[in-house]
Amino acid sequence: MRTEMAVKSQIVMEQSSTGGGGLNMVGDEECLSDRKWWCFLLSSIFTFILGLLSVVLVRIIQSFMCPKQGDDQNSEEEKQRLKDEAKKLRLQGQNPDEAPEGDFMSEAKDWAGELISAQTGMGKILVTNVFILSISSLVIYFIDASSDGVEQCVPWIENTTQQIDLAFNIFFMVYFFIRFIAASDKFWFMLELYSFVDYFTIPPSFVSIYLDRTWIGLRFLRALRLMTVPDILQYLNILKTSTSIRLAQLISLFVSVWLTGAGVVHLLENSGDLPNFSEPEPITYWNAVYFLMVTMSTVGYGDITCLTEVGRVFQLMFLAVGLMLFAGVLPEILELLGQRSKWMGSYSGVKGKRHIVVCGNITFESVSVFLMDFLHEDRDDVDVEVVFLHRAEPDLEFEGLLKRQHTRVKYFQGSLMNAMDLERAKVHEADACLVLANKYCPDPDAEDAANIMRVISMKNYCEESRIIIQLMQYHNKAYLLNIPSWDWKQGDDVICLAELKLGFIAQSCLAPGFSTMMANLFAMRSGEPSDDMQAWQNDYIQGTGCEMYTETLSPTFTGMTFSQASELCFVKLKLLLLAVEVRPDDGGDTKISINPRGSKIPANTVGFFIAQSAEEVKRAWYYCKACHEDVKNENQIKKCKCKNFIGGMMVHSVLKSQQIGQHITTDGKPVQPNGVAATKSGLQPPPTAVAKTGSPVKKSVSMKEESAPEIVPENPRAPIRQDPMRNGHPVIVQPASDFDFEKTEMKYDSTGMFHWTPARSIDDCILDRNQAAMTVLNGHVVVCLFAHSDSPLIGLRNLVMPLRASNFHFHELKHVVIVGAVDYIKREWKTLQNLPKISVLNGSPLSRADLRAVNVNLCDMCVILSAKVPSNDDPTLADKEAILASLNIKAMTFGDIITNIESMGDSKDALNNMGDTTVKRPGPIYGTNVPMITELVNDSNVQFLDQDDDDDPDTELYLTQPFACGTAFAVSVLDSLMSTTYFNQNALTLIRSLITGGATPELELILAEGAGLRGGYSTPETLGNRDRCRVGQISLTEGPLAKYGEGAKYIDLFVAALRQYGMLCIGLYRILFRDTSTSTDASSKRYVITNPPNDFNLLPSDQVFVLMQFDPGMEYRPGWGDGKTGDRIPRSSQGGGGQKKGDAS
Repeated sequence: MRTEMAVKSQIVMEQSSTGGGGLNMVGDEECLSDRKWWCFLLSSIFTFILGLLSVVLVRIIQSFMCPKQGDDQNSEEEKQRLKDEAKKLRLQGQNPDEAPEGDFMSEAKDWAGELISAQTGMGKILVTNVFILSISSLVIYFIDASSDGVEQCVPWIENTTQQIDLAFNIFFMVYFFIRFIAASDKFWFMLELYSFVDYFTIPPSFVSIYLDRTWIGLRFLRALRLMTVPDILQYLNILKTSTSIRLAQLISLFVSVWLTGAGVVHLLENSGDLPNFSEPEPITYWNAVYFLMVTMSTVGYGDITCLTEVGRVFQLMFLAVGLMLFAGVLPEILELLGQRSKWMGSYSGVKGKRHIVVCGNITFESVSVFLMDFLHEDRDDVDVEVVFLHRAEPDLEFEGLLKRQHTRVKYFQGSLMNAMDLERAKVHEADACLVLANKYCPDPDAEDAANIMRVISMKNYCEESRIIIQLMQYHNKAYLLNIPSWDWKQGDDVICLAELKLGFIAQSCLAPGFSTMMANLFAMRSGEPSDDMQAWQNDYIQGTGCEMYTETLSPTFTGMTFSQASELCFVKLKLLLLAVEVRPDDGGDTKISINPRGSKIPANTVGFFIAQSAEEVKRAWYYCKACHEDVKNENQIKKCKCKNFIGGMMVHSVLKSQQIGQHITTDGKPVQPNGVAATKSGLQPPPTAVAKTGSPVKKSVSMKEESAPEIVPENPRAPIRQDPMRNGHPVIVQPASDFDFEKTEMKYDSTGMFHWTPARSIDDCILDRNQAAMTVLNGHVVVCLFAHSDSPLIGLRNLVMPLRASNFHFHELKHVVIVGAVDYIKREWKTLQNLPKISVLNGSPLSRADLRAVNVNLCDMCVILSAKVPSNDDPTLADKEAILASLNIKAMTFGDIITNIESMGDSKDALNNMGDTTVKRPGPIYGTNVPMITELVNDSNVQFLDQDDDDDPDTELYLTQPFACGTAFAVSVLDSLMSTTYFNQNALTLIRSLITGGATPELELILAEGAGLRGGYSTPETLGNRDRCRVGQISLTEGPLAKYGEGAKYIDLFVAALRQYGMLCIGLYRILFRDTSTSTDASSKRYVITNPPNDFNLLPSDQVFVLMQFDPGMEYRPGWGDGKTGDRIPRSSQGGGGQKKGDAS
């Protein structure tokens, strides 16, 4: 009765499941009472046995047809001979194991192997189709298994799913034969798991055609083919990492066993008990899937169970397998999913939005500094996403920073040496790639090599990528030139930290405090004064808010000289114009001219400005003579309607600008090439003209000025020849009257940018303590160098070369005395041997005797450097020697030295040997007043330099007193140059030109050869290179500009210096307080004020930072220094070399 009811219910369910589908279903009891499941099963078994017997039979036939040759007596010798022959063939590039050409089976095997491994295009298509059809065949099984019956009497021609499944099985059969051909061992291939899947799924499809009925059978074994998915994905190069491959294998194994087990439960329960498969228990396939998951997880709700005996037996066996699978595979899957970093994604950019890739030294500290500057509010519409690419995951602190900036910053874990990671970061689409260096690394050369390799990798991936890289060492810049796709003209640039750091310090030797001012100019800071701060701090902080910007000059400026345009910008627009970008007439590369003289400004010229924000700089583009001439408030200078009719207004604007330029300073008088108004005699006004003028300088640009009094030209003096003598010290010799020194002597390098001397041995320049004491040094530069013989090279050439720029006359060059270990200096001497006026004292910067021997109290600047590697144990101790040396000098007294110097005042011989006597002065009594700049590795150590300041230890470096005073410099201030260079490549060129003294691409190529500077004969072209701007510092204490120190405004000084001397004032160096324990004239500290406001009050003690023109007529005159200071402007950039007593003839 139970069997009859079960059969009836099965028939009814089969009818309901197929009703309405148009199938001609035979649903009577007679069809299903005669079960044919064994036919389907036997077809699979016979196929397996027949295939296995065929393979065995073929092997037997081959063994009889091709018998093996017996081993001869010399079998071992024969084997050795064959091995030797095979080795020779391999050395010749041949394969001794290769089958003879023309072997059909070997070729077929290779062809089949290439197909199933997706090595060819056809193979990839085949493997892809196998993957797709395997999933499709499994879906068809799910559809057929959704009904409760396992056997149905449906004619094959009316069963759509069976027809589709037959087509799939024909494809799988072809794939089976291809795999069979490719198999190395055919016998074991017949016993593979996937071969059994084909045995039990393909033949039943053909049997169903003959019997006109279907059996669900073992088609669930097709789920086992899911385990091949990882292999197929590897063939298609979709899975590449070991983690993803292992994860795919585990998931496919778990799902395959799970679905296959559910298929077994579904078949056994719906078939009934053995031996006649009576009393079936209907269960759907998806209920079986649910039941097995509950069983494997050991939950066992009991809502669904196996009721047949065979089903329960299988449940017991599967429970052991399922538990091991569930307990072993799932934890590993979870572990792999946990290992998958959330930083392993890919960048998906927004259309129309740029992004940059930042890599290299990516830490919380470096990224914080970079983002603070890159995303500063003063930048004009920074619509650029920042993508960081680094090997390591960010720490928690770093991750917090990324979350705060998640809308503008992305982070991905990966390596720049991996093309896949470069693809993930979309390097080929990036606006630029920035490579940050680790400034605190123990091995700078290794750090540079790693970053250069990153550049090579990115250039190899995408040649057009714009790369901006930080390098530690100057000599490593040469390796970038070896990269074929490295192109400076395409925007690629390198920021050499050693070059710029020492260049900044060198300019501070010429103008103390200049390093601080320039560092603040290219760093983005708010510069908001506060009532809680002291007056000097507000003055300083207001200057730190100034940055360097570029903007195209409006047509109003066309035809003006630079001096006229700069005055107009400063007085009318409240902008400081530093330089312009000039394009040569021949259409060559643009050139940046800093405070040029004489040249007229063409249309669409780009200017370099110092201003508080990018919004302010737009005034230079908006300014219109017709609309804004009478505007008093610079904030009202906005875009006017004239801009819409530039074509029609251009001629009018050019004419009006020429009229403005003519009447700004000259009252219609002719203009000299440097833009300074000339008198009737055509000569430049005398320096005393400012003091004699009764009316103050007017601020209105459009007003005329009084003409300057005439001047009688000074008597020309014969040039003085200085030849190097012993110990590297020059001796002054009056040249013969018929000797043309400029044309016959090689005294400049081949580019004409730097002073040059024939190579000297370091032994000729080494001084011991006694020799140094015999040398009268004054106005020189003392370099206190801490270095071991094996310390990394810091590139002393970068410190000395700016002090040897050709826009200084030879007698103006400051003598450089290096105090340190000779063993280290010898390693750098090859780069210094062609630079004049260098001496070396083999001693210790901590020795007071050595410091007194080099007259450290009479120097213009004492530079304290360290080349030692920071300790990994405590990096903050990297500055210990520099701090100790600074404190040691400040604690010294020099009263006895002063007496000796003054006692020599009547010695004419001593005076003549002192060089430029205008700077000869009694030195300070206390070391606290010795001009000094200390290089620091760690910013936090700045608190130890000055014991009398009240800086908080957590104060940022730029806000500390030593940095504001220009007595401390840290390489960290150069971090902002990366952002500056990205937004404006020319800004770096301008900074490098100012700092290095005029390094050119031509000179870079010469120095990249490693042979040092090359001398060259003076030609008009090379001598013309001397005519360039230089950094200087003038005093308001005395001289022609002294009147402006008596309560005048900064605008008065700016206009007077620019009109009469062509000097561009850019800032002040003001006394912080006086040390009354010493003389009344000695100042303890000064601080930097960058670009003061127009109405800023001046003091007599102020010193002014200026960009001054080269003076070709200024020559050496021993008569200077007799106290008559009215004959020239006193400036601290003047200095003399030291001479040994008795050297003059």
